[in-house]
Amino acid sequence: MEEQTLTNHVFNQIECMLFVAGDPVAITELARVLDCPLPFARATLQQMEQFYQLEGRGIQLLVTDDTVQLVSNRAYFDSVKQLLNPDETKSVSQSLLETLAVVAYRQPVTRSDVERVRGVRCDYAVTQLQKLGLIVEVGRKDVVGHPALFGTTDKFLHQFGIHSVDEMPEFFRYSQEISEEISEEIPVV
Repeated sequence: MEEQTLTNHVFNQIECMLFVAGDPVAITELARVLDCPLPFARATLQQMEQFYQLEGRGIQLLVTDDTVQLVSNRAYFDSVKQLLNPDETKSVSQSLLETLAVVAYRQPVTRSDVERVRGVRCDYAVTQLQKLGLIVEVGRKDVVGHPALFGTTDKFLHQFGIHSVDEMPEFFRYSQEISEEISEEIPVV
């Protein structure tokens, strides 16, 4: 029973050190810190590696001749990818889509130009679209205050599966209920 407790304690120590280190750790350094012979450290790592594999745990040991590292279990790759790349699965709100459409069809366009077309403030939408990498500042308008001009990015093109903005659908052809005022302000690109 005491041997099992000692083994669990060593396993826990190693697991903690590897988690904090993140990068591969030299097995000789691990043996030094644990104050144990190198063959004992290697045998313990081999036991841990087998234990993790048998349990099917989310973390695994990657043991080489010289180093050891705590890594994620490849069996859960899709779940990890989904967590770390959430914007692939998140939908964009209606206000963001409307703002993006105005920028895409009228670029380069200022924030106030977008607000005039939409009829509402769009500070939040413009900021979010910039964070998503769908629009970017492309210059400054040559008027008092020099407001920023926005345009779409390559990520925008990739997101919509087009090579250039010239491939976007013709605005007037697909829009149905649009006022004359707006139709005069938005030229076809």
